[in-house]
Amino acid sequence: MLGNAPMPQTTAAQRGALDRNRTDTADGWLGRRILVTGASGFIGSHVAERCVTLGARVRAHTHYNSRSDRGWIDRLPADVLAEIDPIAGDLADLAHVREAVRGCDVVLHLGAQVSIPHSYDEPWLFIETNVIGTFNVLTAVRELDVSRLVIASTSEVYGSARYVPMDEQHPLQAQSPYAATKIAAEKLAESYHRSFAVPVVTLRPFNAFGPRQSARAVIPAVISQALWRDEIRLGSLEPLRDFNYVANTVDAFIAAASVPGVEGEVFNVGSGRDISVGDLAQLVSTLVGRGVPVVSEPRRERPPGSEVNCLQADSKKAAAGLGWAPRVSLEDGLRLTIDWIRAHPESFDVGRYAT
Repeated sequence: MLGNAPMPQTTAAQRGALDRNRTDTADGWLGRRILVTGASGFIGSHVAERCVTLGARVRAHTHYNSRSDRGWIDRLPADVLAEIDPIAGDLADLAHVREAVRGCDVVLHLGAQVSIPHSYDEPWLFIETNVIGTFNVLTAVRELDVSRLVIASTSEVYGSARYVPMDEQHPLQAQSPYAATKIAAEKLAESYHRSFAVPVVTLRPFNAFGPRQSARAVIPAVISQALWRDEIRLGSLEPLRDFNYVANTVDAFIAAASVPGVEGEVFNVGSGRDISVGDLAQLVSTLVGRGVPVVSEPRRERPPGSEVNCLQADSKKAAAGLGWAPRVSLEDGLRLTIDWIRAHPESFDVGRYAT
């Protein structure tokens, strides 16, 4: 992301394209008081926007910074932003978290540090946000009698697949400090449900992608280079990933917040289809209509030992328990994302791939 470039708004046409790919309704959401943590980020901003469109009263939590920059929340369409109550602070501050949670019926907890390489440099920052922050959310939810808490975990908790597709019984293997903090957060949630009957549901999204995602993520990196460079430079091309369009992921959060009787459960949220990073790059090159060669550069690979070789979701439990299934295919999601990135070149520092 360019440091000084303005972050573009989602247009009405793009919002319509997203809306056509879902079928949920406002039943049970009108007037509901929702806290979304991590609302300034990629998935969190989409979750907050969807809750508004369903008629909920949304409090959007963002991490305070001296620039008063609330990330994607400030770039949401004016009619959506008008319905959002923004609150900035630090998830590691329990008193602040209590005030953020107070008065809310449902908490959707997506606030986290997520960069795997950065977790090697500053693991304490990840412990502070992902573990202590989640502990504070659980504590506040318990004290303030919230009816449902949904926690965003990650498929990275599985590490490299021992078998595929990977169901919720797959062993948890922390191959990075980031993954370790997400496992710890999950176990805190499990303990608070078992010990204190906190009504928590945990989701493990597999490789969400779509509009607003950071240029550091693999799909935006591939698309931006396919559009504007003469080659696509990546790290390892071999890892297999289960890419799931962001509207599908948001559907799962809405379902997890709504479906009765699933408290204490953990659900995978993935497409069930894997594709190698190299094949993904070739697919994107085809979809953009340019024959762009793909180059693997070792210096762009993840830190040694952190690479997860294969992720492929078994989401049968989510289908049975939440009534959830992905509605947008990989190809259709890529087309929507390509269109969005093509319309917003100012959001992508493509030149950094040249060095």
